[in-house]
Amino acid sequence: QVQLVESGGGLVQAGGSLRLSCAASTRTFSRYAMGWFRQAPGKEREFVAAISWSSSSTNYADSLKGRFTISRDNAKNTVYLLMNNLKPEDTAVYNCAADLWGAATRDPSNYDYWGQGTQVTVSS
Repeated sequence: QVQLVESGGGLVQAGGSLRLSCAASTRTFSRYAMGWFRQAPGKEREFVAAISWSSSSTNYADSLKGRFTISRDNAKNTVYLLMNNLKPEDTAVYNCAADLWGAATRDPSNYDYWGQGTQVTVSS
């Protein structure tokens, strides 16, 4: 069982930045590809970004490429999402997820473990 705990969300003005963190409670963190997803009120869950276990491969939602950056620190069992130039439409609950031996995919059904999420609210 892997527990994932997100942090770093909050209220920010449009154009601002936030860095989300997701800490994993496992000694085998490096075996997992990690992903970020988001869900806005009344909308379906949306893929944001993913990263392979070695950081050699990253995957981004086309609409977010260039503004969001995913990274990880396997020594700290943590994955990050740096979000720049935030827009009101980025308002959502952001969840991280872990995929054992995964390939940094966009499909949420590939992910084995999920965090509870952190709220990001962007004001205009």
